[in-house]
Amino acid sequence: MTLGPLDSPDRTPRRRSMAFLAASAAVVLGLSGCTLFSPSGKEAPATGVETADPAAIGEVDEDLRDFYTQEVQWKGCEGSFSCATIEVPLDYSDPGRSSIEIAAIRSDATGEAQGTVLVNPGGPGGSGFNIVRDSLDYVTSERLREDFDVLGFDPRGVNRSSAVKCYTDAELDEARQESYPVDASEEELLALMTADAEEYAGLCAQRTGELLGFVDTESAARDMDILRAVVSDEKLNYLGFSYGTQLGATYADLFPERAGRLVLDGAIDPSLSNENITLGQASGFENALRAYVADCQQGADCPYPGTVDDGVARIRDLFAAVEREPSRAEDGRLVPISTFVQGFILPLYDNGNWPTLTQAVASALAGDMNAMLRLADLSAERRPDGTYATNSTAAFLAVNCLDYPMTSDPAQMRADEQELVAASPTFGRFLAYGGVLCAPWAYPPVLGPAPLQADGADPIVVIGTTGDPATPYAWSTALADQLESGVHVTWQGEGHTAYGRSNDCIRDTVDSYFIDGTVPEDGTRC
Repeated sequence: MTLGPLDSPDRTPRRRSMAFLAASAAVVLGLSGCTLFSPSGKEAPATGVETADPAAIGEVDEDLRDFYTQEVQWKGCEGSFSCATIEVPLDYSDPGRSSIEIAAIRSDATGEAQGTVLVNPGGPGGSGFNIVRDSLDYVTSERLREDFDVLGFDPRGVNRSSAVKCYTDAELDEARQESYPVDASEEELLALMTADAEEYAGLCAQRTGELLGFVDTESAARDMDILRAVVSDEKLNYLGFSYGTQLGATYADLFPERAGRLVLDGAIDPSLSNENITLGQASGFENALRAYVADCQQGADCPYPGTVDDGVARIRDLFAAVEREPSRAEDGRLVPISTFVQGFILPLYDNGNWPTLTQAVASALAGDMNAMLRLADLSAERRPDGTYATNSTAAFLAVNCLDYPMTSDPAQMRADEQELVAASPTFGRFLAYGGVLCAPWAYPPVLGPAPLQADGADPIVVIGTTGDPATPYAWSTALADQLESGVHVTWQGEGHTAYGRSNDCIRDTVDSYFIDGTVPEDGTRC
């Protein structure tokens, strides 16, 4: 997730506590949690019923035709946007069984529209509805908005669409204040984690129902083809960040002939296992931490004197102190190590927010946890009134449990933890034992790691950032190599993703591709 100003509303890894394991990784693959409010100032659009142009529908199975030809009622909403609800099948293997709803929001082009660009901010579990409503001017350029309608949507399982339901807001608040005994043995910790995971999985199954078994990435990609058709685009134009690159690449692999201009920014390597993804992120955040400390030490008031190693050691000492003795913020909430680390990692997504992290750490060293809790609340998308803006915590886990087989064998998880700690002495142990969460899940995984080739698709632009902690740079080169028509673009910078937060070179490269069809040279560096 790319952060804008930290006073904007809205998502990292946790030691063995159910609350952190459920909530933490939701940041790791997302752009979406932190949003900017940047209204366009346009007049509310006209309302109306739209039906897909037959040319946009193309050849579809007869049992899907009603979904592709549905009438969609667009209504003015959120001041300057139009909103609609689109029906899609619950189960694509049996489309007539039942349907679910996808919530969409559209910003009309300020000029003559060439078509529509769908946007996904990441996650899984990120709200495309919110990112368009709140951060349109941040994630797209003025030039792109002049030539294209921009459509945000909440994928199946997310937020305003037919959604996964697990914890209530009060239950999530309570879970984020819990921690396991520091002196517990490994066997005791594993037993506590397993019991918590079983309880959580049971709540998700009970409160969500059969939808819980159909929120996988392939089904969400199929939904995007219906979205493409109902806005009458013959090919899909798409801007996906972070996990959104997995969603976009999956679409292109399923529908290469319908893949138009796709930009995949902050790419995930689809051939990696869940365990290898976690390992890559552990290393990425450790590198980002060292870059942050080195930058901080250039200033006069850095709380980490000495060498970079000295600074990192002080941060680890702070983590250990918080873990031994959690303290309360001024609102009475306890800040355990899980929540503390969640807040700490959030600003590492964008080097523009490193000074905010320094201020929060300085306060914590003085015994004041309010600033770090506020960062953790931003990460978890918690509002000041105690409600949560989206269900990103629940949706993240639900999608991943269907997308990835995960090991829950204690010996293997112990070996994985050792590898994580070697890669990231600071954060590695907080990322371990994630397989416990999906072991009791009501539905087994339906997908798994595999390269995506999208044979026959038009050129697909894949962007990697050299200092990206959440989606390491090597993943972008791997995805671009796998895609038959992949074109790789590099931003030499720090932080997660590039378009909208990097430089004119990236912006102009992406805009020229979308607007003029100018395909950048493979290997372009900005």
